[in-house]
Amino acid sequence: MINSKEKPVSRPTNIHQNLDDRFYRAVSAASFPAHKLRYRNDAAAESIGLNHLGEVEWVSHFGRFVPFAGSFETPLALCYHGHQFGHYNPDLGDGRGFLFAQFYDDAGRLMDLGTKGSGTTPFSRLGDGRLTLKGAVREILATEMLEALGVQTSKTLSVIETGESLQRQDEPSPTRSAVLVRLSHSHIRIGSFQRLLYHDDADGIDLLARHVARHYFADATDGVVVNADAETADLLADLLKAIAARIAATVGNWMAAGFVHGVLNTDNFNVTGESFDYGPWRFLPKFDPDLTAAYFDQKGRYSYGRQPEAAMWAVCRLADCFVKFVPKSTLEDHLHGFYATLELALAKAVQRRLGIAFETADDKRDVMLARQFFSTARASDRGFDQIFHDLYGGVPRCEGYDEVWAPLLDTLSGAHLVWPNAFQHSHFKQTFAVSLKIDEVEELWAPIATDDNWQPLAEKISAIRTMRAALDGVAISTMPKIYGGAVLTG
Repeated sequence: MINSKEKPVSRPTNIHQNLDDRFYRAVSAASFPAHKLRYRNDAAAESIGLNHLGEVEWVSHFGRFVPFAGSFETPLALCYHGHQFGHYNPDLGDGRGFLFAQFYDDAGRLMDLGTKGSGTTPFSRLGDGRLTLKGAVREILATEMLEALGVQTSKTLSVIETGESLQRQDEPSPTRSAVLVRLSHSHIRIGSFQRLLYHDDADGIDLLARHVARHYFADATDGVVVNADAETADLLADLLKAIAARIAATVGNWMAAGFVHGVLNTDNFNVTGESFDYGPWRFLPKFDPDLTAAYFDQKGRYSYGRQPEAAMWAVCRLADCFVKFVPKSTLEDHLHGFYATLELALAKAVQRRLGIAFETADDKRDVMLARQFFSTARASDRGFDQIFHDLYGGVPRCEGYDEVWAPLLDTLSGAHLVWPNAFQHSHFKQTFAVSLKIDEVEELWAPIATDDNWQPLAEKISAIRTMRAALDGVAISTMPKIYGGAVLTG
């Protein structure tokens, strides 16, 4: 525990400014009529040495966007293009957000503080550059749940209600406004490279690739390392392979979490593979490969079961950006392992949710177990999250797992419980699993909308964090604090 009188060490930087104005536009934040702190993620803040900030300082930086000394003097709206539902759109870029600051975290990683709802930019098109408070609440829930389920995700760092009334077609209007700050390991996207290809900027592709390799793949803990000083052809081939592996692992973890992102456009895949930007997301009520998240995804392009395909398609669009420099056959060779990486990540995530491990390493066995799990779940009407909860430890903890489940249970019998004292944890003493179905999201929003009552949201965050603690074998979870209508995660 950090002494409240002792300021943690923070390491601000402005690395992204090493690039040039081909990659960003200097912008200003909107001036809001009010600033009411609603959510503060102290755990995320601690990772970059900012958990010492008092409320006044916090709002000053994350509501009024007073710059941090040592980081950007002016926010940067990032430039990118992208394929949206398969159609190329050169009229993109940060339209309601910007890169506000960069810090190194306690693991030495370069981290972005990016915004959502901070005002218009040159890329806003006809939008107002704002975020609804409900949209911010949804992003809080998505990031909390995904982090609990082991997905590499951006963290919601701050939400401040800003006192404006917004008009929206997909929410009852007028509706309340907010500005959100996320903590993410890069906002450089596949679409960032696509923009350079569109402008036939070979030098820009080389510059950005070396920047990415140097700052995100030079000393990676997952072993995916790229030499930033290699010849261009070798650099781009290795970078494609590395980014593809990161994205594949993330999508595999999505599938184990039962998560549907909803908008898997190429501008929503970043180079580190970290999941971010949560709009019309869903979690599976029960196993359903055809479930979509976005009401406008009428053909199911980004349905739950098609997410691996969508991710591979996006990675192929990154390969398009490199084909002038690297033989097509080499790029294709570097993509051959995509689905295998995805399946193995999925398999490991399934075992984490089940709380099991085997005595010997066997990737083929692990993958087959995951396939068996999903084929059995598909034949069942049981809730997706409930199955993991009931089968935690590899043995049913309730009635109803009949002959349909027998082959899977036989496979699970060869595994052992990872945390021997797991069933003493309060999370596993509950009958029902922690889930985040869309109906519950609406139920959590309703008391906020009608009575400014944030208590149900705080209780939900607490339950999610308790589940995370249980899955990680940690006894104590942090309960969000409520004060003045604000939700603070400790």
